[in-house]
Amino acid sequence: MGSESTGRKRYWAKHKAQVVLRLLRGEDLEHVSRELGVTAAELSEWRDTFLEGGESGLKPRPARESVEVDRLQSKIGEQAMEIELLREKITRMEQNRPLAHRRLRK
Repeated sequence: MGSESTGRKRYWAKHKAQVVLRLLRGEDLEHVSRELGVTAAELSEWRDTFLEGGESGLKPRPARESVEVDRLQSKIGEQAMEIELLREKITRMEQNRPLAHRRLRK
């Protein structure tokens, strides 16, 4: 509601990036500001935010699938360890008190 009620248009990140690239290519800030109806201060903020994120965007990152595979392998390792601990606990319990003898007979 906020931006619609004031008559201001919302811009998606992709559109903001395109506007910032126009500025970085040398288009006049005031001209772009008037054209889009966005303050020069806001455009400067978009540009600064874009440039701050630029360095992290250039760092090599593992593919999204690789991150998911790592997460799933970690989960499998946790579950395997839990299963092993539960099997050991069952073995200890059966040695001290066999579970079959714990049934109540009527």
